[in-house]
Amino acid sequence: MANRIPRVPVREQDPAVRAHNFDEVCYGYSREEALLEATRCLNCKNPRCVSACPVGLKIPVFISKLVENDIPGAAAVIAEDSSLPAVCGRVCPQETQCEGSCILGVKGEPVAIGKLERFVADYSRSHPEEIRPEAVQERKQSAAKVAVIGSGPAGLACAADLAKWGYDVTIFEALHKAGGVLEYGIPEFRLPKEKVLRGEIEDVLKLGVKIETDVVVGRTVTVDSLLDRQGFAAVFIGTGAGLPKFMNIPGENLCGVFSANEFLTRNNLMCAYREDYMTPIHIGRKVCVVGGGNVAMDAARTALRLGAEVHVVYRRTEAELPARKEEVHHAMQEGIIFDMLTNPEEIIGNEKGWVSAMKCIKMELGEPDASGRRSPVPVEGSEFEIETDTVIMALGTTSNPLIARTTAGLETTRRGGIVADETGETSRPGVFAGGDAVTGAATVILAMGAGRTAAKAIDNYIKNHIK
Repeated sequence: MANRIPRVPVREQDPAVRAHNFDEVCYGYSREEALLEATRCLNCKNPRCVSACPVGLKIPVFISKLVENDIPGAAAVIAEDSSLPAVCGRVCPQETQCEGSCILGVKGEPVAIGKLERFVADYSRSHPEEIRPEAVQERKQSAAKVAVIGSGPAGLACAADLAKWGYDVTIFEALHKAGGVLEYGIPEFRLPKEKVLRGEIEDVLKLGVKIETDVVVGRTVTVDSLLDRQGFAAVFIGTGAGLPKFMNIPGENLCGVFSANEFLTRNNLMCAYREDYMTPIHIGRKVCVVGGGNVAMDAARTALRLGAEVHVVYRRTEAELPARKEEVHHAMQEGIIFDMLTNPEEIIGNEKGWVSAMKCIKMELGEPDASGRRSPVPVEGSEFEIETDTVIMALGTTSNPLIARTTAGLETTRRGGIVADETGETSRPGVFAGGDAVTGAATVILAMGAGRTAAKAIDNYIKNHIK
């Protein structure tokens, strides 16, 4: 019988303190807190949380292990389906996936599945002597070679599964560090790199996966050469969606206008937030972040920690914000100002070519659009200016066209995304794709699910087509 107690709260840094540092916001559960929260699970016969998880994590099973105080057992269950549990426990939108489907959430608060997954992963990292090694099929001398392009969540998940099945897997990463968007896109206060990400990537390497950094596929090598000359039996493209979108309004070419991707890459991957690094980053006194998704929250909260007054400019209301509720809540706690129902029309510069203000117009909500959200409509005569030194555009991203343009027979959408079926198979034989490179910008866990699905398709392709 489940324990009928309220959800165990999670400890966090004080907002007034964390607004001035890059230390992790959430402290996570202690052992006692995790074991208590685990007792709330109903262990449903038909667990809706499992079907809502893109990687099919056996949630009631690992929570049952926690209830039994068998943390190594819980870790072993999670490892069957997730190669990045500490990452997912921190950045997955659990409220719309597993926790959003938890039956306890109908009349109360769902089980804190994400926080429990994080606890198990963090405990495993700090107690390696207790953790059971993952089963890996012995690799034969003649094992087929598979190339994975991109070391983000899709690529890591695909590579990990293939390596467990005995394949010889090499990941090619364009940047100098592995991790993809986990490395360059997510700030330290949400996902610590050395404490969390590095360890999870090392776990993938322990499966036998090799990672080659500073390899720009499409320039250094091509998909064609990997297949035709370097002996790879199949290729998985998991390059993400790193090409930023802009509004195409006057003044976007002024100094002080950035894409969120550039801003976050400078701060995260190039460590601009650290005093022992010389990476330049422009902040100014006041920053406006345009957009309302998770990337917008990351950019806004980063700019705040770098010393600026920060405004989030969004054309709908708080109810329509696409960002995680937890991230919006944290941003508001930290003092970020939300200018809702506001849309930029022009960025104004000074005589030296730097941003000095942003001309905006007030909006009101009309009828729902194709996404189901009510469409914003300009309010005539409501134009006004916001003084600002920096504008960060966080409007989404699309796929980089480089691989598509340099790979024969690879079909793409009109927006540049790679066309792939539900298994990840593309129009080019032996080439598979998944994650943001196919769907456009989405979530870490969806990318991992796509990587795992493609791994199964690659396994099937090699078994049936490669002699």
